[in-house]
Amino acid sequence: MSQVDVLAVIPARGGSKGLPGKNLAELGGVPLIVWSIRAALDSALVTRVLVTTDSQEIAAVASAAGAEVPWLRPADLAQDQTADLPVFLHALAELYPGTEDPELVVHLRPTVPLRPVGMIDRSIRMLLKRPECDSLRSLSPAAKSPFKMWSLTEDGMIEPLVGTWEEEWFNQPRQALPEAWVHNGMIDVIRPAVIRGGSMSGRRILPLFEDSIPVVDIDTAADLDRATEILNLHQPKLLGEG
Repeated sequence: MSQVDVLAVIPARGGSKGLPGKNLAELGGVPLIVWSIRAALDSALVTRVLVTTDSQEIAAVASAAGAEVPWLRPADLAQDQTADLPVFLHALAELYPGTEDPELVVHLRPTVPLRPVGMIDRSIRMLLKRPECDSLRSLSPAAKSPFKMWSLTEDGMIEPLVGTWEEEWFNQPRQALPEAWVHNGMIDVIRPAVIRGGSMSGRRILPLFEDSIPVVDIDTAADLDRATEILNLHQPKLLGEG
C-alpha cells in the first residue's frame, strides 16, 4: 500500500469536572494524553499527529511527547458542551487552509488511552480498502440491550427506546434479541470530506469489533483505578506503553 497522508487528532480540553486535570492524570506513570500521542507516533500509517487543546500545560506536555500543537484552541471551542465536529472543522481549517486535505483523519480520545497493538494501522487499512465508506468506528458488545430500554414521555409514562410496541422486543428473552454493539471510543477514522460536510461519521460506517481488552473511558478517579488494573493485566497487548 503506497503512503497516504493520515492525520491523527487528539482533542484535550483543560477543563474537567469529574476528574480535574484528567488529560494529564497519570496512568502507569504516563499522562493520559501521552498514551494517545505515543500510539499515533508508533503507527506506521499516521503521518501527522495533532493535539488540539486550550491548555498551555497540556500543550507543553503534548509537544514534549512529539505531537504538533501549533495553536491553542479558542475558548468557545473548549466548553463542557462543545461537540467534536466544530473542533475538527477548526483543526482542518487551520492545518489545511486552501490546501489538499489528508486522506483520512484518525480521532484518538485521550480519555480512552488503552488500545491493542496494531489497532490504529488495522483501522486505517480497513477504511482505505473501502472507498465507499465514510468512516470507521470501534465497537464493543453492549453490556445492556437497547431493546430492553425505555424513555420517559412528556405525560410521565414510558415507551420503548428502540423498536415499536407491536414488536415487543422488551418482552422477549435476551437470546431472541438482535446483537447490539456500543461505540467504545478507542478509535474513529473519518474521511475529511465527511467532516467538512458536517458530520463526524457519515452514514456508511465500517465497524471495528474489539473485545480483546476491556475498554475504560476515564471520567472519574474510579475509572483511572480501573484503567490501572487493565494496564497491569494486559500491558503486552497495548499501544503507547513504551
